[in-house]
Amino acid sequence: MYRYDEFDHAFVSSRVDQFRDQVERRLSGELAEDAFKPLRLMNGVYLQLHAYMLRVAIPYGTLNGRQMRMLAHIARKYDRGYGHFTTRQNIQYNWPKLSDTPAILSELASVEMHALQTSGNCIRNVTADHFAGAAADEVADPRPYAEILRQWSSVHPEFSFLPRKFKIAVTGAERDRAAIQVHDIGLHLKKDADGRIGFAVYVGGGQGRTPLVAKKIRDFLPEEDLLTYTTAIMRVYNLYGRRDNKYKARIKILVHETGVEELTRQVEEEFSHLQGTELTLPAADIEAITRYFAQPDLPQRPEGWAGLAGWKKQDENFARWVDQNVQPHKHPDYGMVTVSLKPIGGIPGDASDSQMDAIAEIAEEYAFDEIRISHEQNVILPHVALADLEPVYRALVAQGLATANAGLITDIIACPGLDYCALANARSIPVAQEISTRFGDPERQAEIGELKIKISGCINACGHHHVGHIGLLGVEKKGAELYQITLGGSGDEHTSIGEIIGRGFEPEKVTDAVEKIVDTYLGLRLSKDETFLAAYRRVGPQPFKDALYGSTVEAA
Repeated sequence: MYRYDEFDHAFVSSRVDQFRDQVERRLSGELAEDAFKPLRLMNGVYLQLHAYMLRVAIPYGTLNGRQMRMLAHIARKYDRGYGHFTTRQNIQYNWPKLSDTPAILSELASVEMHALQTSGNCIRNVTADHFAGAAADEVADPRPYAEILRQWSSVHPEFSFLPRKFKIAVTGAERDRAAIQVHDIGLHLKKDADGRIGFAVYVGGGQGRTPLVAKKIRDFLPEEDLLTYTTAIMRVYNLYGRRDNKYKARIKILVHETGVEELTRQVEEEFSHLQGTELTLPAADIEAITRYFAQPDLPQRPEGWAGLAGWKKQDENFARWVDQNVQPHKHPDYGMVTVSLKPIGGIPGDASDSQMDAIAEIAEEYAFDEIRISHEQNVILPHVALADLEPVYRALVAQGLATANAGLITDIIACPGLDYCALANARSIPVAQEISTRFGDPERQAEIGELKIKISGCINACGHHHVGHIGLLGVEKKGAELYQITLGGSGDEHTSIGEIIGRGFEPEKVTDAVEKIVDTYLGLRLSKDETFLAAYRRVGPQPFKDALYGSTVEAA
C-alpha cells in the first residue's frame, strides 16, 4: 500500500500545526464560529447535534494493522470507545472534544492518515472496490489510479472551492462493487482489444434530493489520460456548475440541464487542449505507483481445501459463515473475508476499540497485514488462506464479528440519522436494529437470499436508500417521523434508482411493512434462485403496493 514520502509527511504535519493554532484561537474567542466553520470543515471537523464529529479519511478503503490500531486508540482515548465506518470508506468519531482534535490529527499523521478533504466543496475521499487487488474477476487493481487521483486532487488550487462537493469512485471488475454510477465521476477499469488498460468514464451520478444515474461519456479512456480527462471534466463543472443554488450545484444537475451530448462535447474540447501536457501520465509513474499495491507473495496452501471441508461438516455456523462471508480470491488457495459490522440488532458500521484492535491482530497474523473498508460499512480481510479460515473465524467469534450475513437482509446500510446528525429528520439506527432483529434467524435469511436494505435519515441520502433493493427514507411530517419506502434500487453495474412505493409509514409500522414486502416476494418468485431485485424487475411495483395498501386503495 502507498507510503508517505517526505513531502507528504511535511505537508500533513504543517496542516496539523495550522489547525492547532486555529482551534486555540476559536477556544479563546478570537475566532467566531462563522469564521472558524470553513477552517474546521477543511480538517474534517463537523458540529453535530450533540458534539463535534471528526471524519477521518481511509483513501480507497485501504489500511494496515498499525493504522487500524491507531483508529482503535483514538476511539479509546479521545472518544467513547467506538468509531463508525461510513459509506465513503471513512471512519467517524462522534464525541471528540474540539480541544483534542489537533492532537488526534497529529496522532493520525504518525501512521500516515489524515482528515483532509473529508468535507467541503472539494474532491472528497476517492473510493474503490473493497475487494481491490484480490478479486478473482478483477481486470486490474483500481487502487493505484485512486491514489493518483488522491495525490492530484489534494488541496488542488483550482478545485478546492467547487460549486459543491465532488465524489469519484473507481472499480476494477465487470461486477461494479464501488457504485460508480451514483458518483460525480465513475471510472470503470477495462482493457481494449489490444490489451491496453483504460477506463469507461461516467459523469453526473448522485443521490440526495435529486437522484440520477451517471451517463457514460467515454467508452475507453487510455490510462495515461486519466488526469487530463478528469481535469477537463472538473474545469467544465467549475465553469458552468450552479453556485446560486446549492440544491442545483452538483454536476448531475449540470449534466441533466445541459444534456449529455453537449456536456461531452465541452469536455472533449477542453481535453483536446490538455492532451500531451504535463498532466499526461508517464508509464513509469503509473508503474511506480502500481508497485506500492503489489499483491503479497501468497504461498501455496493446498491443504486448506481438505481442512475447510472437514471444518464445515463439523460446525454448521462456521459453514454458514464461509458460504456467506468468504468470496473467491485470485489465488485458489485463498479467500476474501467480509468481517460483518452488522451484528443482529446492532448498529450498522460501528466497531469498538477492542474490535478494531482484534481486526488489526487478525490481519497481521492471517491476512498479510492488509485491511479494506467497504462502502457497505463492513471490514474486509482480502488475503486469507483457506487453511486459516477456521482460526480466523474463532477469533472473530470472540469479538462478536462473525455474523454470517454479508449481502443478506440484515447486512443493512444506515446513516447515523437523528441520533447524531443535525441535518437528519428521522432516526435510522433504531429502524435498522428492529429490522435486523426481526429477520435475524439465519435460516430465514438464507431462505430470503440476497436483499439489500439501505436507510437514510434525511434526503441527503448518506445511507444510499435510493439504490437499496428496499430503501427507507426518514422524513418529517407535521412534527413526526415518517418513513418512505422505495423498491428496486441497485448500485451495481445495472444501477437503478428505487421507485417510491406509496405513502410513508410511522416508525412502529416500518418493520411490519418490510415483512409484507419480503413475504410478497417469497410468494411470487419463480424459484429460490430468483433474487428480490430480479423478481421486482420482472413483476413491477403493483403486487407490493397491493400487499402494503390493499388492491382497492390508491397508494398516495
